[in-house]
Amino acid sequence: MASFIGVNRGIALVVILLVATACSGGPTAEDPSSTATSVSSAAPDPGLVNSDGDEIPPAPSAPTGPLDDETVAVVERVWASLSDAVEVEDIAAFGTTGDVRLAWLLADVQRFLRSSAAWRATVDAFNALAGTEVAPRLADSPWREMNDYLIAWDTPAPPGYSGYKERLFTLLEPGWQPFFADTAADIDWRLVSWGGVFIDNRPLGTLEGCPRGCIPALDDPPVTPAEQGSWYPDDAVVFGVTVNGESRAYPKNIMEVHEMVNDTLGDRRIGMPYCTLCGSAQAFYTDVVPDGIDTLVLRTSGLLSRSNKVMYDLGTGSMFDTFLGVAVTGPLREVGYELEPIAVVTSTWGEWKAEHPDTTIVARGGGRGIDYPADPLRGRDDDGPIFPVGDVDPRLPVQEAVLGAIAPDGTPIAFPITALQAALDSGGEVSFNGVIVTRDGGGFRASTADGNDLASHQAFWFAWSQFYTDTIVWSR
Repeated sequence: MASFIGVNRGIALVVILLVATACSGGPTAEDPSSTATSVSSAAPDPGLVNSDGDEIPPAPSAPTGPLDDETVAVVERVWASLSDAVEVEDIAAFGTTGDVRLAWLLADVQRFLRSSAAWRATVDAFNALAGTEVAPRLADSPWREMNDYLIAWDTPAPPGYSGYKERLFTLLEPGWQPFFADTAADIDWRLVSWGGVFIDNRPLGTLEGCPRGCIPALDDPPVTPAEQGSWYPDDAVVFGVTVNGESRAYPKNIMEVHEMVNDTLGDRRIGMPYCTLCGSAQAFYTDVVPDGIDTLVLRTSGLLSRSNKVMYDLGTGSMFDTFLGVAVTGPLREVGYELEPIAVVTSTWGEWKAEHPDTTIVARGGGRGIDYPADPLRGRDDDGPIFPVGDVDPRLPVQEAVLGAIAPDGTPIAFPITALQAALDSGGEVSFNGVIVTRDGGGFRASTADGNDLASHQAFWFAWSQFYTDTIVWSR
């Protein structure tokens, strides 16, 4: 029998082979006042490739309709044993069903297996269903490759998939059950994976971490004026936010540990998720809510969707598409709630405080005496996604940093950071499709022609392009 993470096994984290603490064509008309044009209006179609640049094989054909009784029995044998132990033979039986839709269940189960024999059996069964040659290697878990194929192929999920996924995931973390409870959820459960940590469900203002291990949000951190921020190196990165004329810098090394801040700035309540995996620090107003709903308290769920952190509101239990700021489950989904975004500027601390001398900065140690490492992640995300993303848009390298903005006409635009720097350093202007990009400290800010801020933020190209598939790309 193969051991499995489950309530009867104490949820042994040593099983995690991939843990990370841990995110059609558009217009092509050139703005007459612009010094630049777009690279292309739509991604070319050279065939599907993954984030490593490897070609994704052709998609296998998938059946339609309900699962037959024998296939249901195969799945139920495995699912009935999740909380104790799984028979390798039962996993192997998946591969004999001929139904590639079951590959989603194999990929989900493989994430949590402890036994190397069962772990390999999932890969063998997957290959039998998908016609692939995924290798059961330990150094680079096949789990990501399996999911990348299924996402790229848009393989249909088997009937009852969300129910199977709920039974599996809530064995690991019961706190996720409310997300699954919304049967009308606007979420594609195929794309949801475990990020290697548990839910942060601590009340607002809690200083202690989570006993089982979560990414603990930083609530209302003490701040100091810029002149008392010399503890943070001038060449170190901050995420700068300005609300109603009040500016604040959030040090990157602190954000890498907490990945979420709830704060008050410019007399507004804001929430600031930082998806380290996507290279995207974003900010949203959390004080404009439907009647009967309290000001939101944003928390990290411990789940990911195509490598983007999945956040939720503590009060309502509603899950968000973090990148888009749209509620996808719970009471906030029911009323069609969307968070209002705020511009976030990625800058060095020295350049930010020179541009905003009245800025504040989160106090040293988060104001709580915590010894934050200078580089908590030690370059973990430098070489590309470490979680499933499927196929990627080949117009730019996957980890190239872009400034993302939505033009006044609704068109998503990606401005590659290196090209922006070169254009502005040479004295040029960047004005394209109604979006003007200017420097702000050591970073960039997007606005309209009449000077109104657009809610821009930086991200890795793979992340921006997968959430805004119709984005156009600016170049000099």
